[in-house]
Amino acid sequence: MSADLPVEELARRMSAGARGRPLDAPGSTSNESREPNGPRESNIWERSFRLWDSYFAIVWVATLVFVLGTNHPEWHVRVAAGGLLLLLIPWYVAVGRPLLTSDLPDERRALGYIVGAIVLFLPPGVLVGETRLMTFALVPQCFIALRLRWALIAVTVINIAPVVGWALLWWPSGHDVFFNSVFAVVTLVFSAAVGSWVIRLIEQSQERAELIAELDNSRHELSRLSAAHGALAERERFSREIHDTLAQGFTSLLMLGQAVEAELDHDLPQARRHLALMAETARQNLAEARALVAGGAPADLDGASLPDALRRLAARHDASVEVSGPVRPLPAGPEVVVLRSCQEALTNARKHAGSSASVGISVSYAAEALTVSVRDDGCGFDPDAPAGGYGLAGLRTRAAEVGGTARIRSAPGDGTTVTVHLPLPRSEP
Repeated sequence: MSADLPVEELARRMSAGARGRPLDAPGSTSNESREPNGPRESNIWERSFRLWDSYFAIVWVATLVFVLGTNHPEWHVRVAAGGLLLLLIPWYVAVGRPLLTSDLPDERRALGYIVGAIVLFLPPGVLVGETRLMTFALVPQCFIALRLRWALIAVTVINIAPVVGWALLWWPSGHDVFFNSVFAVVTLVFSAAVGSWVIRLIEQSQERAELIAELDNSRHELSRLSAAHGALAERERFSREIHDTLAQGFTSLLMLGQAVEAELDHDLPQARRHLALMAETARQNLAEARALVAGGAPADLDGASLPDALRRLAARHDASVEVSGPVRPLPAGPEVVVLRSCQEALTNARKHAGSSASVGISVSYAAEALTVSVRDDGCGFDPDAPAGGYGLAGLRTRAAEVGGTARIRSAPGDGTTVTVHLPLPRSEP
């Protein structure tokens, strides 16, 4: 075979013909329901089959030379045998070659071609013993075109029948019959063994090709599932970001709007202060929306340290900030978690503890950890009671993403404390 013929294509060709059925499509589950593969983009098999044409021609010419050059039988018998050999050429060109190079050889047509080739081969094979050299060209075609069982039957006929007919026609000496019989049996065994071995190798190659196709399909499915999981994780991230920034900003605007409405009649300066705070909150929300779309850092952390960002956040919620320990730059992940956790805790404090409650933020820098607490002295709640909403669950999820923990301590009438503990890389001395 040509070196440029892919192994998978050779396996498809040889195995489809040898087993007498269409090649199963990779990834299918039923032999009866599988559809044959479509046409190939380039006729690689047909181009490489020219080597088989050359092989057939060489064997045919060598056989003709042996037939015409032998001393027995008479010359007119040898010429007649050579003339019968000529019939194999148009039979191969007109019927055999198109069949063997077709994408899915028809079993009946393949069997008809091999039977016809045997019929054309047997008369010269019986007349002149040297004609049996032609078996080297016919045997491979049997394994290409037929199922293994039919191929073995055809190979047996091709190897044994000419010897039997030759012996019955010419009644040669026992010595000649013995050696010709041994030669026929050896070639039969060799042909059957090599043909069966090659077909099993081809079937194994086909199974491996199907396995590779299944693995490739599994890889694509895994890629699809990974993409779906990534999209789900991204939606989850956006949900968290929107809840911790825009949604909380809009909640603050609603609360400030209610306060302004109540203060317009009796406390105009306080209403103006709340209106200014509403404008600041709206600007902050706009900055957060732009940062969210751009995928950058939160607006409060843009160009500022974590304590400065917390102080700006606390100023919008009338809260205090206390920082202890040596302040140092941190990776973006822990800083974002701390800022979003404080945003969530402050919003919950103002929403549930009331505007009169005292709220404070404490930040503690340690060598290997950062601890942030948001406490209020409001009405508190029962942390074990079922609660809806996304805030506390999202707060715990954020902390867990960077290897930290989030704890909520509260009791009815005893205020609430939200503590986030995050591990940090050990600082260099």
